[in-house]
Amino acid sequence: MSFENLGLSESLLKAVAEQGYTTPTPVQQQAIPTIVEGHDVLAAAQTGTGKTAGFTLPLLERLSHTHPKMAKKQVRVLVLTPTRELAAQVAQSIKTYGKYMKYSSTVVYGGVGINPQLATIRKGVDIVIATPGRLLDIAGQDGIDFSVLETLVLDEADRMLDMGFIHDIKRLIKLMPHKKQTLLFSATFSPEIKKLAASFLNNPKTIEVARENSTVDQIKQVVHYVDKSRKRELLSQLIKTKDWRQVLVFTRTKHGANKLTKQLNEAGIETLAIHGNKSQGARTKALANFKSNNIRVLVATDIAARGLDIEQLPHVVNFELPNVPEDYVHRIGRTGRAGQSGEAVSLVCIDEHSLLFDIEKFIKKDIEKVHIEAFAPDPNIKAEPIQKGRGSRNNNKSNNKEKNTNNKPKRNSRNKSKNSDIAAKIGSRIQEKLDKLEKRDKRS
Repeated sequence: MSFENLGLSESLLKAVAEQGYTTPTPVQQQAIPTIVEGHDVLAAAQTGTGKTAGFTLPLLERLSHTHPKMAKKQVRVLVLTPTRELAAQVAQSIKTYGKYMKYSSTVVYGGVGINPQLATIRKGVDIVIATPGRLLDIAGQDGIDFSVLETLVLDEADRMLDMGFIHDIKRLIKLMPHKKQTLLFSATFSPEIKKLAASFLNNPKTIEVARENSTVDQIKQVVHYVDKSRKRELLSQLIKTKDWRQVLVFTRTKHGANKLTKQLNEAGIETLAIHGNKSQGARTKALANFKSNNIRVLVATDIAARGLDIEQLPHVVNFELPNVPEDYVHRIGRTGRAGQSGEAVSLVCIDEHSLLFDIEKFIKKDIEKVHIEAFAPDPNIKAEPIQKGRGSRNNNKSNNKEKNTNNKPKRNSRNKSKNSDIAAKIGSRIQEKLDKLEKRDKRS
């Protein structure tokens, strides 16, 4: 099957051809015609299978059929993503494939000024790509009008659930019209995702292109057992002896990412880190340097790495295994994308054996164990507990917050009070909107 068979216009086909694509991926073959026909969609596809183009192409096709005059603040299509990087990736996909079409789009997320984003949306925009928190802020300032919204897309819905965005999403959806097309895309098909779909989607078409919770076949997965204190040494040796030139390394925490970045640079390996404490400018610069091979290693946390789209990335390393098995699938999905081969290496210490067991159970596969004699684990070392579960990230945040509070000067309390007042005002405005909508529904 070719893209010509999927009901796309000549302008879109021309843009697709310029990117060198001739055959749609399985998820694109199923999703594109279904979305063009106007159905709600619940889609589960492995990371790296082309699911972003699977919804951006048909959305652009549907937009091209009508050209209504947009009033101020109105939006026709909304794409919600969990992270800034993923929002930027979706925006780039729309820009790439819509280059021969007339439409307007903008991307909004935190970490940058809100006023330019408000100014753009107030003009009326066809497509808005946003993270839930920032969009809720904009809605609270009466900066966006959902009354003519045609399509809502929830991208990487599983990650949005994991990050606690479900309440923000529900509040936003209450501001939208009941009659609209809703598309839910997720890398995994968990019971929580199915419950979310049942509450938001209307008789959706289900698309599942791979076995649930599976990993891409083209990715070679390897585990090296090693003591925790020698992980950095082993990683340096693998990079140097195997001449790895582009390596994405995952750590559990921001502090761990910074520490490893410093150690690798001291070992003569050009490395940068990307995580939530980095400014958007620093994150964008680090990713650009990594893509252009100006650095060999990019160290990332799970949240920051979601949405990273790096063509032909050859190596992913789990310096530390994730607490949540689903995150393993997302991590290694950065390599082996769009049919390319890749390698995922996990450095596992004795503390992480239970995490590895959970991962193998989740993906229904035994990962190959490769013994490196020079780094054989010390049998006398005893396992120490690792904080597990989705709540661990939140616990870390609260601990850091408590530490920072004790060290901050008292004059910052005025800033906290001011921020609380602003948040209260935004919440009040949103509640007023919800009350008006509820009254309207009762009258109708």
